[in-house]
Amino acid sequence: MTPQELKNSILQLAIAGKLVKQRADEGTAEELFAQIQAEKQRLIAEGKLKKQKPLPEITEEEKPFDIPESWKWVRWGNLSLSIQYGYNAPGKTSGTIKMVRISDIQNNKINWSNVPWCEIPDDDIETYSLNKNDILFARTGGTVGKSFLVKNVTEKAIYAGYLIRTRYSEKLEPQYLKFFMESTLYWLQLREGTIATAQPNCNGKVLANMILPLPPLAEQKRIVAKIEQLLPYIDRYEKAWSRLQEFNKRFPSDMQKSLLQYAIEGKLVEQRAEEGTAEELFAQIQAEKQRLVAEGKLKKQKPLPEITEEEKPFDIPESWKWVRLGEVCIFENGDRSKKYPVESDYVKFGIPFFGAKDIVGKYLSFDNVRFISSEKFNELGNGKLRNQDFICLLRGSVGKCAIFKEKNDIRTGFICAQMVILRSINLDLCNYLYNYFISPVYDALIKGKITGTAVRQLAAKDLANMIFPLPPLAEQKRIVARLEELLPLCDRLKK
Repeated sequence: MTPQELKNSILQLAIAGKLVKQRADEGTAEELFAQIQAEKQRLIAEGKLKKQKPLPEITEEEKPFDIPESWKWVRWGNLSLSIQYGYNAPGKTSGTIKMVRISDIQNNKINWSNVPWCEIPDDDIETYSLNKNDILFARTGGTVGKSFLVKNVTEKAIYAGYLIRTRYSEKLEPQYLKFFMESTLYWLQLREGTIATAQPNCNGKVLANMILPLPPLAEQKRIVAKIEQLLPYIDRYEKAWSRLQEFNKRFPSDMQKSLLQYAIEGKLVEQRAEEGTAEELFAQIQAEKQRLVAEGKLKKQKPLPEITEEEKPFDIPESWKWVRLGEVCIFENGDRSKKYPVESDYVKFGIPFFGAKDIVGKYLSFDNVRFISSEKFNELGNGKLRNQDFICLLRGSVGKCAIFKEKNDIRTGFICAQMVILRSINLDLCNYLYNYFISPVYDALIKGKITGTAVRQLAAKDLANMIFPLPPLAEQKRIVARLEELLPLCDRLKK
């Protein structure tokens, strides 16, 4: 139940006569209604009130629920002494009198410092004056139906034309009427009477014809006292509910981050001695790189600096090893030659040319990719993709990554200059790398390396120097399998 639903329930109990007990010694609403009508007749006879047209009798079909015997269904217009539209005049920095507008009423208070002045003939001031216990009603725009009980008037003022002022007998409790104007019954009747246009509006006739349940005056006061006693609890509930909503909103993402954190700390799956060590895997990778260098398929790389204890952000299992990305991957930039494709080089179908927009998930997306011809592809240098290449964005949305997974009819592709390929010696490593790249640890490590303000960028050499925890290959596969089982559950929670 939302805080508003809770408040609506309390207000419904209040106007249905179920919030406080009825007391015989407090009289009846019928008696109270007769006194109000007698008062109105007296004011009409004294010329202080205009005679009103009779409103239709309330039919049984109109009554939405039962009320206590001592209560009475009445129309708002039969209770009010007047329903008066506001005064139309432009707001000024100085003038005869201040004029309250809809926009000056926020959180059930008038912001008097924002209320403008206006010019109005002296003879009209009394007609549009704003007095204590008046209720203002917004009749148009996005706030149509919004009501405001004037509890005090710190400055002499009138009210603007988009507002309606309703006044009523002192034999009624103002706050009870205001609470009615916050109830579901009030809003249902308002919606039925609102004219749906570009600027929704509701008139005084709709307000006058609204029905409301009237209790005896003493009971009105007890109802108000009870609601005001409960309001602080509603406020506390709202704060707790908002915290819970925020927690629920964050929970899937926080859970996802926690799972990835556990995964790269070696806490998501157990270690198994028979799976060997990362040291052995690292040695195999280095041997493979040396073979490729000897065969002329790979340039000899400068040794990367040793990893210091200060660089390691957390402890990892003994069978794991801290390594630099450049030690276990072959880095290749996207094409930066002058032969970079121009608009005329793109074709309807050919070899996909991937850009930042195509990184939308774990794998490079073919959905909106653009194509270049085989001839153009052969002209280009670095950036030609192979199956299971790991791609990382170095400009703009720095750190976004994806894996190139070839299709049956598309065996290769090409990446733009803002990307870098991390080509793994062992193809299975890229799946583990992907989960490392979307982890909070990777975010923290690259944060201090990113440069640029208008366009964020990360140097390929800084990425190559990035450290990450390397598990044995078999454990990597088990980690990836476990994450593929758990992470979709987090995504389902987001929905």
